[in-house]
Amino acid sequence: MAKPVVAIVGRPNVGKSTIFNRIVGERISIVEDTPGVTRDRIYSSAEWLNRDFHIIDTGGIEIGDAPFLSQIRFQAEIAIDEADAIIFMVNGRDGISNADEEVAKILYRSKKPVVLAVNKIDNPEQQALIHDFYSLGVGQPFPISGSHGLGLGDLLDEVFKSFPEEGEVEYDENTIKFSVIGRPNVGKSSLVNAILGEERVIVSDVAGTTRDAIDSTFTKEGQEYVIIDTAGMRKRGKIYENTEKYSVLRAMRGIERSDVVLVVLDGEEGIIEQDKKVAGYAHEAGKAVIIVVNKWDAVEKDDKTMRNFEQKIRDHFLYLSYAPIVFLSAKTKQRLHTLLPVINTVAENHTLRVKTNVLNELIMDSVAMNPTPTDKGRRLKINYATQVAVKPPTIVLFVNDPELLHFSYRRFLENRIRETFGFKGTPLRILARKKSE
Repeated sequence: MAKPVVAIVGRPNVGKSTIFNRIVGERISIVEDTPGVTRDRIYSSAEWLNRDFHIIDTGGIEIGDAPFLSQIRFQAEIAIDEADAIIFMVNGRDGISNADEEVAKILYRSKKPVVLAVNKIDNPEQQALIHDFYSLGVGQPFPISGSHGLGLGDLLDEVFKSFPEEGEVEYDENTIKFSVIGRPNVGKSSLVNAILGEERVIVSDVAGTTRDAIDSTFTKEGQEYVIIDTAGMRKRGKIYENTEKYSVLRAMRGIERSDVVLVVLDGEEGIIEQDKKVAGYAHEAGKAVIIVVNKWDAVEKDDKTMRNFEQKIRDHFLYLSYAPIVFLSAKTKQRLHTLLPVINTVAENHTLRVKTNVLNELIMDSVAMNPTPTDKGRRLKINYATQVAVKPPTIVLFVNDPELLHFSYRRFLENRIRETFGFKGTPLRILARKKSE
């Protein structure tokens, strides 16, 4: 199920990144006492009252060379488009600024739930400072202190009230749900249309023209499918074209609801850094992945072109070594027929279960072939293995000391499991637990 999205909005230097890090529980955004310094990852997951949610620090969204106030406006508009609830942050010590008033107007017009957080209220004597902020017209101000972590519980309680009720469209358990992700203008909507065989979403050569997110259902040869079109989004022209991190933000919900994720690359333009960021989220989410190279009709080819491009993909996407690669053209439908069989295969592998006795036989054979590592005279001992989950397949090894399972030996075991059972297209998680657990 897709998690709710919370966005933190406000002018620079009010402490957005500090609060983001407090809520997430780790230092993800860069924090420095200089306006506009947030440059790092601007989205993460958090949990409050047993409800998982995404949180976005809009301070990291840069909009080209736009003027100061325009930058803040654009960031607020992106948050409005994406968020179920918005934390509007102001600096309690500075009082109300023109930029605060500008953001408040935008948020008021949005009709989205807004929780006003007055930051830098570090002691009870400063509580009186919050009253002026009622004049912003967005509701009750909540005093917080990012540096001391004060008031966050009350703030998150209020945010929690704005979350939509849990639940989503129910599909049959045998239905394969797949999403189409990628940076702007790689042909995501064209691919959706080609698969569906009808013009059900807007297609244009200009990035940022798709207007509505759609779940499209269809049946082929008795198999039911749902396409979750993450290309479908409300966009405001060049705002999003100039915001590379936006692609990942928008894809998150579609990925969570999917069994299989199609990571679409532009065969004509090749691989760029943003492709890896978008694909990385699908991998982290534990979804089955297919890499789709679109616009293959526009590429000048010889007998080595496909092999060379495939090698480039493997070099750039080392963490997706399990993902099959499909070359096609959504425009001409060249090789389009090869896609659905691959989707079927990886969806099946995503739910594949291995019998415990068969798995243990393989693990013991693997240990005999390549003995477990030692560390400071202690050798890893694998007592037992069992598969505990699917989507993605997850295997637990019960061992004498989990710290002794080094990355290289985990990778060796994963390779052996893949050689024996396949698992093509799906990540495979191998966890170590102490035997007594």
